[in-house]
Amino acid sequence: MGAAEWPEVSATNGIATGAIEPEQLLDLAQRAGAEAAEVYQSQSLSRPVSFEANRLKQIESAQAAGTALRLWKNGRPGLAVAYGPVDAQALVERAIALSALNDPEDIELADSAAADHYPDLGQAIAVEQLIEWGKSAITHIRDHHPDVLCSAEWEADVETTRLVNSRGLDCGYSDTTLGCYLSAEWVRGDDFLYVADGQTQRDQLDPIAIAQQVVQRLDWSRQNAATLTGRLPVLFTAKAADMLWGTVQAALNGKQALEGASPWGGQTGKLEGSRLGDRVLDGGVTLSQQPEAGPYSCPFDDEGTATRAIDFVKDGVLQSFYADRKTGRRLGIGTTGNGFRPGLGSYPAPGLFNMVITPGQDSLEQLIANLPSGLIIDQMLGGGAGISGDFSVNIDLGFWVEQGQIVGRVKDTMVAGNVYAALKQVVALGGDAEWNGSCYTPSIVVDGLSITGRSGD
Repeated sequence: MGAAEWPEVSATNGIATGAIEPEQLLDLAQRAGAEAAEVYQSQSLSRPVSFEANRLKQIESAQAAGTALRLWKNGRPGLAVAYGPVDAQALVERAIALSALNDPEDIELADSAAADHYPDLGQAIAVEQLIEWGKSAITHIRDHHPDVLCSAEWEADVETTRLVNSRGLDCGYSDTTLGCYLSAEWVRGDDFLYVADGQTQRDQLDPIAIAQQVVQRLDWSRQNAATLTGRLPVLFTAKAADMLWGTVQAALNGKQALEGASPWGGQTGKLEGSRLGDRVLDGGVTLSQQPEAGPYSCPFDDEGTATRAIDFVKDGVLQSFYADRKTGRRLGIGTTGNGFRPGLGSYPAPGLFNMVITPGQDSLEQLIANLPSGLIIDQMLGGGAGISGDFSVNIDLGFWVEQGQIVGRVKDTMVAGNVYAALKQVVALGGDAEWNGSCYTPSIVVDGLSITGRSGD
């Protein structure tokens, strides 16, 4: 699929010509008595290419478009959403009716910015290229492991966003991202192994790199290994480390701090007594937001505030929380440009994107070589730790290390601990950082986690 095959878009910020005009909605809202209003529009088009059992299965096309109108009448907010064509007057009336059910609140809208128009990001990729990448990845895996069954999905996704409000803001851009998910199933008697990995980038994917990740895990799994029980070092690969950072993201959420739920927050309703300025993680950990980095970069948040680089934790010391307009005002720190909508029909809330953990120097192989004895975690079963930090997870794919050498795959093994305690005992950060969702993380070795496993093959 070439660029010319994407649907027709208007000259104004790239929203399809069939969409509701935001200016019409703002005018109708004002005529209906609204003091302020905003229109958020999103349109996406994706063409996933799916493989199953080593073969091309299907080529699909999925398109979606939606409009969210948020307004305030008598200080009361109302939010109405439409997907596809809809009568503009009916949408305004619905938002007005919903506003009557809510309590009054401060109006939180961004003013007109100097730079409202932003360049489009990424490039469209032909379907034929996605198919070729998929075939190359599967061929590479089966050249090394001909007995496995591979499944995959390769996708080019174009998303266009436009935000217009009654204070003169009008900003928008289009973003094209490429993504893939690749898995291999290996059945050996009654032993079933599932290995999966993914990649998200702009402009180019590397099918051989992701396939080699899968091949490496398959190679490490040729033998099964016994595990020890006790408190030992654990190496989380870049893919698995996301569980740790998910808890940290929750702790940095200004709303969680405001409500007294974050262990780093202060008294409920304010930051007095918070951990700002304290060492909350190991001194080797620096965690920041980089809005221009990677495939998840974006120039503004869903409230129209320009995004910016922020150090949240520097050398282990807590520097800042992140907030949307409402939360930032209540905390007294203002918005950090982190107001995002969990869905089109949701109000903006604090959200973190492009979280970057500054990597170390050593490769994954060097991290393993430096482990005297311990566990590698690559895939886990079950959910994450949550904001409390306590977790107990079963290992879906893990490996045992003795004297710096992987001796085999572990089975029936569980790891338990606390994320905050573990991240104060960081042994090493790898130099192999990669994107897992919108989190850029390296592999990480932590000490003191409780390992429970079976004692024999």
